[in-house]
Amino acid sequence: MTEVQPIGDKAQIDSADPDFGLEQHGDIWVLSGELTVRSLGAALPRLMALDGTTLALDLRGLTRFDTAGAWALLHLRDQRQSAGHDVTVHAQTADQEALIARVEQAIPDAPVISTERRSINDVLAAIGQGVVGVGRFLAEILAMLGVFLARLAYLARHPSQFRLTALIYHADQVGWRAVPIVSLMAFLIGVVLAFQGAVQLRQFGAEIFVVDLIAISILRELGILLTAIIVAGRTASSFTAAIGSMKMREEIDAMNTLAIDPATVLFVPRILALLITLPILGMVANVMGLFGGALMSWIELGISPAMFLTRLIEDTSLDHVLVGFIKAPVFAIIIGVIGCHAGMQVGGNAESLGQQTSSAVVRAIFAVILADALFSVFFAMMGI
Repeated sequence: MTEVQPIGDKAQIDSADPDFGLEQHGDIWVLSGELTVRSLGAALPRLMALDGTTLALDLRGLTRFDTAGAWALLHLRDQRQSAGHDVTVHAQTADQEALIARVEQAIPDAPVISTERRSINDVLAAIGQGVVGVGRFLAEILAMLGVFLARLAYLARHPSQFRLTALIYHADQVGWRAVPIVSLMAFLIGVVLAFQGAVQLRQFGAEIFVVDLIAISILRELGILLTAIIVAGRTASSFTAAIGSMKMREEIDAMNTLAIDPATVLFVPRILALLITLPILGMVANVMGLFGGALMSWIELGISPAMFLTRLIEDTSLDHVLVGFIKAPVFAIIIGVIGCHAGMQVGGNAESLGQQTSSAVVRAIFAVILADALFSVFFAMMGI
């Protein structure tokens, strides 16, 4: 009886001597000896080299046959069938037949590659669905903004219901704790602007104008924009994670059951904290950016801090400072509303929480940059 052995001990395999035979008797190829993992390296090329549109194999001469041998026969069959040829196996024992069937079941199916071509209607339908999705998102954001403004007006008429402790807590979280990273970022931006400006302006003997370059860039654009991007990255995600976790634990449902308005308790303190702290963070970024620029101007160009300050005060218009601070409340509302909205969209599992947290960061940063671009166009048209 033919011995059927699965792939097993490696030491035994390495120490054995492969012995595989292949002889032709008429139209039938008779396999003899061992067709195992040991002899597969020598046996498979010989099997694959067999010719003929119809190939008949006789297994009665095999003394050892394992899963590797079964795979070799199945591989030979698949290769020849893909070329339009046929393979038949004769005289196998019941064990060999069962082993071949088991290996065939264990081979994973090849991945199905979809060859379906999308028509113009499908492309247009996908674009339409995307536009509808964007429109629905904007409508929900506006609804969330309306809820915030309505609750803020209500609390203005009923100040006793305002949660001052929550406001102070969130102001500490989104404002005070962001000061180190905002300061470092602004300082480095000032250093880079001064260094790059010095390299370019030195070619024209206009090094002194590096002060104007730093002042306008920091005060008008980069200070508040980069601050808002940093706050969007750390605050929008934290808002979404906190509100989303409460929704997953059904705490928001419990609030509604207890007649506690989630918008008043959750949204107003968070967004209001951003409205208060983001302009302050923007001011910190402006100071640190100018400090970094002044330091690098002193080192690279020899512009003393006193000269830098004098030229900064004399040649920098107050409009640049106002333009920067006008953007701050808008950026704060954008970040807060998007973060709270994403938190309310979280489903009942951790995967949904992760998706909404990531989406909140991306949407908030994109919306801040888009709003800054619109501000730039508006101020340019107004001549400011």
